[in-house]
Amino acid sequence: MTSGQKTTIEFNDHVVRQFMLAAVLWGAVGMLVGVLIATQLNFWQANLGQSWLSFGRLRPLHTNAVIFAFVGNMMFAGIYYSTQRLVKARLASDFLSALHFWGWQLIIVAAAITLPLGLTRGKEYAELIWPINIAVAVIWVVFGANFFWTLARRHEKSLYVAVWFYIATIVTVAMLYIVNHLSIPTSLLHSYPVFGGVQDGLVQWWYGHNAVAFFLTTPILGIMYYFLPKAAERPVYSYRLSVIHFWSLVFLYIWAGPHHLLNTALPNWLQLLGMTFSLMLWAPSWGGMLNGLLTLRGAWGKLRTDPVIKFFAAGVTFYGMATFEGPLLSIKAVNALGHYTDWIIGHVHAGALGWNGFMAAGMFYWLVPRLWNRPLHSTGLANLHFWLGLVGILLYVAAMWASGITQGLMLNATAENGTILKYPNFIETLNAIRPLMLLRVVGGTLYLGGFLLMAWNIWRSIAGARAVNGTMEVYVEPPAPADRLGLGGTFLNAPVVFSTLGLAAACVWLFTSGWLNLLGLVATILTVLLAIGHFESRGTRWGEWYDRLLINALPFTLLTFLSVVVGGLIQIIPMLTIDRRIQTEDRLAAVYTPLELAGRDIYVREGCYNCHSQMIRTLVPDVMRYGDYSRLGESLWDHPYQWGSKRSGPDLARIGGKYNHAWHYDHLRDPRSISTGSNMPAYTWLLEHATDYAALPAKIRVQRMLGVPFPSWSPAMIDTLARDQAKQIARELREQGRYTDPDREVVALTAYLQSLGKKWEATPR
Repeated sequence: MTSGQKTTIEFNDHVVRQFMLAAVLWGAVGMLVGVLIATQLNFWQANLGQSWLSFGRLRPLHTNAVIFAFVGNMMFAGIYYSTQRLVKARLASDFLSALHFWGWQLIIVAAAITLPLGLTRGKEYAELIWPINIAVAVIWVVFGANFFWTLARRHEKSLYVAVWFYIATIVTVAMLYIVNHLSIPTSLLHSYPVFGGVQDGLVQWWYGHNAVAFFLTTPILGIMYYFLPKAAERPVYSYRLSVIHFWSLVFLYIWAGPHHLLNTALPNWLQLLGMTFSLMLWAPSWGGMLNGLLTLRGAWGKLRTDPVIKFFAAGVTFYGMATFEGPLLSIKAVNALGHYTDWIIGHVHAGALGWNGFMAAGMFYWLVPRLWNRPLHSTGLANLHFWLGLVGILLYVAAMWASGITQGLMLNATAENGTILKYPNFIETLNAIRPLMLLRVVGGTLYLGGFLLMAWNIWRSIAGARAVNGTMEVYVEPPAPADRLGLGGTFLNAPVVFSTLGLAAACVWLFTSGWLNLLGLVATILTVLLAIGHFESRGTRWGEWYDRLLINALPFTLLTFLSVVVGGLIQIIPMLTIDRRIQTEDRLAAVYTPLELAGRDIYVREGCYNCHSQMIRTLVPDVMRYGDYSRLGESLWDHPYQWGSKRSGPDLARIGGKYNHAWHYDHLRDPRSISTGSNMPAYTWLLEHATDYAALPAKIRVQRMLGVPFPSWSPAMIDTLARDQAKQIARELREQGRYTDPDREVVALTAYLQSLGKKWEATPR
């Protein structure tokens, strides 16, 4: 084709429509499950006595449905629609587009089936079993291949801001997901993560925090940079601010994961690192928020009449609120109050429903007339959706703020000069926040109602309408070779050199002591001053280099990947290379018995980690309430770790031996017979189902592969040991007036619960 020849492109908007409608469907499902589990926290009867409807199994379904099914499908719709127009090229492959869509939906269906059945890895936002994880990785590669192939075929020379965020999403999510989901299978449906204890906790929240960053934030920011100017009919307020926003965000975010583990047994240098970088995130996050809101400043006249502008303005505002609150909660003193409480739940939902949910609604309302060539059925219903959603999320978040702060203050309160707990019974805090937890249900129901209104409005808009694909006339002009920036020019230039030197100097400053620490500080300051001076004198060269960088996607992608990978390497590698015995102070944790391991897997299956932590923080009230604070080596052999991130019930790190077997039996059969007012589900099926002894040899073999020092037992020995311990517990239960067969799951789970804290106490080095 000759240079300058005009051609007409018809975009593949069929896959955009598919992803958009799937997002609406799965969003409704995910939010409905959310309302149900919020109701279960108020009324235990809402668990309906069924294992697959219990809170512990449904909460992972809710979180995965909202994150990967709702936001994931919305994200793919927005990326595919905007990318085609930004690069002036049809998606490279219709086959890959279709494979991406149907593969993603099959993954969602598989998750919706397996999670209620208790098939889980037991790690938050990473619960899916290993065969599904492989499918996720394959489909993500399909998505990435389709996206980058489209970039290679583009007719627009330079990469626009939104595309930067899409590139960061694709490469970073792939890295995060693969590393955190590394597992060794024990069977077709079960595996153990390769990391354990503190290493697993650190990798999990390196992934968990940055899954929020690079799945729920960066792609939505890219969508903001495309759809918001389109809706406002104005250009982005500041291109320079968008450059600063992008690079500072993708570099800083990856370091902040340890702020989920403050005041725990995590080494202090990692806690300090997580807190510091979390506070630094304020600047780029608010830079992006201001860039979005100031882009809308010329469209405020539409605010009263245009629901799209309403949703976008509210969504960006919630982004600002959530990214203010996140760094605030990363301050150790604030974290001591807020962590393990409902405040964190409110914070997460402000982001997921306020930021992601409102941006999704604004995008859907903008897309419908353009994808089906028909006006929206009812602007009035869209405006009603906005107000229902806004009131709903504000009630939800306010209830969780008040509930979390109340819970934190009560749990930390002491009396008589700090010598006793003011509220020693955990149930006291639960009773105090019951009205607020019920208000959460009201707020969530209102939000769900607004979302269902949107679904109805969209359905009425597209029913009988003719779907249309967008078209664009372009001139095909291959980019001049001289304009492209090669790999040498990518890295051997002032911006990259100064950034590398500054990072190296800062690491010396942060991770050393004595004269090296002082040298690192001086070098950091000097590098920053030199960079500023160089920019002030030769800033045009920086701009020219960046303009050339945007012409070639490969160097840009490599720089983006290096920006995100360095933070993870600096955090994780030191913890992986530390000898395990060094982590254990003066003790070495004993391994679980075969029966205890079976019980632990039942504990993970039932999602007990969703309500109970196994990490007593180094805070006086925690120690007074639960016992001696948790040490780093106690969870040494735990695959996965069980430190937890939420306390709807007490911490269990020292529960072993605190009560007799009959107490645990009664507590699992009918929690209210032990703790009056408890909202814990009754786990009656544990009294009926038999423990899977046959799976133990394979599980122990894999644990040995992972470094857990199990003896070289034969399968027959493993079976004998498990059954003998079960008979002993059943015998003691019978002496205490409780009758059960030794092979019941309640016996195995009791064995595990009775071991907590004892493996550490009994094994001095």
